[in-house]
Amino acid sequence: MQKINPQSFIVKEPVQLNKVPTRLEEEADKEEKKKALNEVSKKLSKMQDTLYAHNRYGVLVCLQGMDTSGKDSLIREVFSHFNPRGVVVHSFKTPSHRELQHDYLWRHYLALPEKGKYSIFNRSHYENLLVTRVNQQFLLNERIPGIQKVEDIPEGFWEQRYDQINNFEKHISQNGTIIFKFFLHLSKEEQRRRLLRRLDKKEKIWKFTPSDISERELWDDYQLCYQKAINNTSSPHAPWYLIPADDKRMARYIVAQIIHEEMSKYTDIQEPAPAKAVQDNLEEYRRKLMEG
Repeated sequence: MQKINPQSFIVKEPVQLNKVPTRLEEEADKEEKKKALNEVSKKLSKMQDTLYAHNRYGVLVCLQGMDTSGKDSLIREVFSHFNPRGVVVHSFKTPSHRELQHDYLWRHYLALPEKGKYSIFNRSHYENLLVTRVNQQFLLNERIPGIQKVEDIPEGFWEQRYDQINNFEKHISQNGTIIFKFFLHLSKEEQRRRLLRRLDKKEKIWKFTPSDISERELWDDYQLCYQKAINNTSSPHAPWYLIPADDKRMARYIVAQIIHEEMSKYTDIQEPAPAKAVQDNLEEYRRKLMEG
């Protein structure tokens, strides 16, 4: 397997999604990719244990992508070796009545990682720049003062949301949250094939809904909104990574390798030294245990 350079996937300047490849040329076969992912996943698991013991940072992993881009299976495979106590997955769906009583970021604040833990957002706060922008009538559910109908949405509204999300991410970053944002970049043709597989396989058909077709018809609108959101919210403390997602196994390996490479830079994350009282009395504790 080739070495992954995280910098080659990071968004440092404006991109055009239709010019970004959705598949990485790689000669490795399925078993090689599976083995490589397993090795990296085990390393991440050890890092997670140290993160938990260090107890000063939390890690937020945001996954975005069109339907069938592989978010669920990526979570299952990349984090398979993690201790369950150290990772929580949040799948954000349509806001509930209670959530709509607050601002749009409220439910995401509640789901942020505790110190020493990972939070994985399967879809994230970026849905508020995507779904509600493509389907602007959904924005009315937020009951924002001055916006009674779609026509009331003021010029510059979405730019204001970019600023709000940038400030949100800057705030949590400055307070110890390490942020990874991955866009699983899928081609429209590959999505078509995956949706057909859902229809053709009994064990997968439960995943299919009529909205898969209606949302697919808005493909170009979503791609444009993703492009604008990514270009306006990729920052040094919360960068976007564009992951070619037509090959699920390769996408999983790339994401795992990026997290591993970047987390390795936090050399201050170490297991704490034993308390002085413990250190000074190790032999005494050992003697008592040996005596039964």
